[in-house]
Amino acid sequence: MHVTFHGRDHNCTVEIADGQTIRKTLEKAGILPSTVVVSFDDRILPHNTVLNGDVRLLVTTVSSGG
Repeated sequence: MHVTFHGRDHNCTVEIADGQTIRKTLEKAGILPSTVVVSFDDRILPHNTVLNGDVRLLVTTVSSGG
């Protein structure tokens, strides 16, 4: 299956097996999970969400610092 991540800082598609988590898919795409929030249809998804079909997910980079 194909997962597309899109957003201001990311735009890529990765191929994964059914049943992978968002965290594993982010890692495969080279996106550090601790730096982003993932959403679908205006709902934030936990990184342990299991993916079971082609999907397009919005990735929002979270900034912090001082």
